[in-house]
Amino acid sequence: MKHFLSSILISTAIMAQANNPFHAEFKTVHNTPPFNEITNDLYEEAITRGIELAKADIQAIVDNPDQPTFENTIVALERSGEDLNRVLNVFFPLTSALSDDRLMEIETNVMPALSDYSTSIVLNSGLWKRVKNVYDNRESLNLDTEDMQLLQNTYDSFALSGANLEGDDRERYRQLTSRLSDLTNRFGQNVLKELNTYEIWLTANDLAGLPQGAIDAAALAAEEKGRKGEFLFTLDQPVYVQFMKYSARPDLREKMYRLYMGRNTNGQFSNVEVMKDIAETRRQLAQLLGAKTYAEHSTRRTMAENPANVMDLLNRLRDAYRPALDAEMAELSEFASRYENRNVEIRPWDYSYYSNKLKNEKYSYDEEEMRPYFPLDSVVSGLFGLATRLYGLNFNENADIQVYHPDVKAYDVTDRNGNFVGVIYTDFFPRATKRAGAWMTAFREQSVGVDGIDNRPQVTIVMNFTKPTADKPSLLTPYEVETFLHEFGHALHGLVTQCKYQSLSGTNVYRDFVELPSQFNENYLTEKEFLDSFARHYETGEKIPQHLIDKLVAQSQYGAAYGCMRQLMFGMIDMAWHSIEEPMTENANEFETEAYSSVAIFPPVEGTMVSPQFSHIFAGGYAAGYYSYKWAEVLDADAFSMFKQNGIFDQATATSFLENVLKRGGTEHPAVLYRRFRGQDPTIDALLIRDGIKKPDTIDKTVRHSGETL
Repeated sequence: MKHFLSSILISTAIMAQANNPFHAEFKTVHNTPPFNEITNDLYEEAITRGIELAKADIQAIVDNPDQPTFENTIVALERSGEDLNRVLNVFFPLTSALSDDRLMEIETNVMPALSDYSTSIVLNSGLWKRVKNVYDNRESLNLDTEDMQLLQNTYDSFALSGANLEGDDRERYRQLTSRLSDLTNRFGQNVLKELNTYEIWLTANDLAGLPQGAIDAAALAAEEKGRKGEFLFTLDQPVYVQFMKYSARPDLREKMYRLYMGRNTNGQFSNVEVMKDIAETRRQLAQLLGAKTYAEHSTRRTMAENPANVMDLLNRLRDAYRPALDAEMAELSEFASRYENRNVEIRPWDYSYYSNKLKNEKYSYDEEEMRPYFPLDSVVSGLFGLATRLYGLNFNENADIQVYHPDVKAYDVTDRNGNFVGVIYTDFFPRATKRAGAWMTAFREQSVGVDGIDNRPQVTIVMNFTKPTADKPSLLTPYEVETFLHEFGHALHGLVTQCKYQSLSGTNVYRDFVELPSQFNENYLTEKEFLDSFARHYETGEKIPQHLIDKLVAQSQYGAAYGCMRQLMFGMIDMAWHSIEEPMTENANEFETEAYSSVAIFPPVEGTMVSPQFSHIFAGGYAAGYYSYKWAEVLDADAFSMFKQNGIFDQATATSFLENVLKRGGTEHPAVLYRRFRGQDPTIDALLIRDGIKKPDTIDKTVRHSGETL
């Protein structure tokens, strides 16, 4: 019987492997992932198999007896690991959008092997010799611009990842990268796990000030938990933001703030020691590779080029915005005291509440007043229409494309000539298996195959918008529309790209350039001509009134200094963690507080921190790179100023942006691409004017940057 059962188990395992859809190119519409066939149990085997096949690809390059050439070494390396990429391109997006305990377990299981595989490539001395041979002879190879960029990137990726290490240092590098992979994975999982533990149960007496939509959603959430008549609030971003903006109960605002900002600071899911270990591991890696700090190591291949240029930008923005922030906060404090008829000290949990009321008084503006004009379906049509008007793209839902969750929709994208451009998936609503925030990723990135076929991209945009209720569709705030515009900008960058190599296509650009297309899109939020194309009341069909558009435009500069200083705080915290030169012995909370002291808006609140939940830098790709949002903001303001000058839908300007920025990916240095579009280097003038910090006639025209250092 024992042998019989063993035979059954072996047969079942063999059958599962044979039926694993990841083992071959997907036989579906546009070769999109067959989500109806994919279960969690398929991933681990497919990843293990993919790693072995990828290793065989690498070994074939190393064992090639022919003289190293660009094709048989650099291009062959670029195209290696096809089976592994196929499964990872599905697996990792779903660990953020559709995760559960089993998927987290698989992620934990496979990360060491993936880290080891990645490290084994850069530490493969035979492969490195071939890459270096091609690189050393690059001037005689007659390569085009894109080929040369691929060669340069390949060489740099080896050189900056330990390829030159020898002896014990090579093994130490392998151990450090494996440890870092484990730590960052643990950090991200802790953030998601703890977020899902928070349930704030309130009664009808606790709801003062909250809009009816928020109350209805909380009632529905409670009813789904079997507690009809109560109200359930979570720390999901749209729920938290709305509560802090409208709740008239300062005690509950403080409670929510302390919970939200106290996440992952202690207990089972604490990230305090994890993040310290991450920073220390990165320090050791950087110094092993010849840099003083991880920030120095990380910025070598960026537009900023070094930490000094990063800090120069952050400090110059701090100095430019600090007087405006002081004026904003003084005005807000005076308003709050007048509103409450007593002296009010603005605390962090008070800012959104009083700021929203002051904004409403100054501009008679309330985001809730605008929600009815932004039903999600209309916003989708409006944003798709923006891409149609600017770039000639068309979007048609394709029900034959399988999706990973019932909330998800998939669309075919074509150009003005009917040519297929790619697929875009949209995933809008919160769920327990989705992390907070908003992002764009891809199930397949664009490249041209060895057969010359252009493999078009499959991108996805994931957000956490307010869910529809029984009697209302999902109605977005202007902030949520702005978020949609941002992620859609990333998606367009990934969709329209026309490059030969996957590692250079779409959003595979320097990270302080990658936010340009997304932040550029945000500029359209306050443009009447754009809003008139889709913003209509969900009940009456009435176009958004001119007076509401005027209010939206008028208040767009409101709080600009606060918003900038908050971003600078994040950037400085990031740079501090990644600028340590010695093992950190300081208290983590004190270290963080000191890092952002020069841009602090409020005194620190005991028991709260930013760092333990700062997934961008500790679990994402923005370590020593969060500054890039402000760096790119300088670029996007400068770029949009050209559209403002020529017309926001001017076809010549849009075509130049499409051809010289969006389509080119990382095939050339971004400064070169930007100059080709703009005809000149960017300046900070447009950002200062847009934010109302300076008037056009007071701008210092000498404040410029070369395209490589702001």
